[in-house]
Amino acid sequence: MFLGTHTPRLDVKGRLILPAKFREQLESGVILTRGQERCIYVFTVAEFERIHEQLRSAPLSSKQARDYIRVFLSGASDEVPDKQGRVTIPQNLREYAGLDRELTVIGAGSRAEIWDSVAWAEYLEAQEQSFSETDDDLLPGILL
Repeated sequence: MFLGTHTPRLDVKGRLILPAKFREQLESGVILTRGQERCIYVFTVAEFERIHEQLRSAPLSSKQARDYIRVFLSGASDEVPDKQGRVTIPQNLREYAGLDRELTVIGAGSRAEIWDSVAWAEYLEAQEQSFSETDDDLLPGILL
């Protein structure tokens, strides 16, 4: 499970050093793809394969499903971290997420997410009120 918030930097070659807590899970390879809210999703290969199988079960007749699958998979890139735990973020994904040098990498359970640090701070601030107002109707039995 991916947890926590980390603040690595993007180097001039478009690489980021994966947080030490995540390296063992990701050392054999990662899949990077477009995430929602203009971040980059980081999956283990096994988790990405599981998600792909779920996507394959979506009806081909659903335009929304076709659109989502196209955007999600066309942005995907498989990468293998180097011995220092660095992974290259392809240019198209850096542009999609508006990544600058300062990054925030968060754990989001089954995936990690890479955000531009300014974008993450703005997102977190915008979500704080609704987070504090979350009730049992949205997450039944979770927050007892």
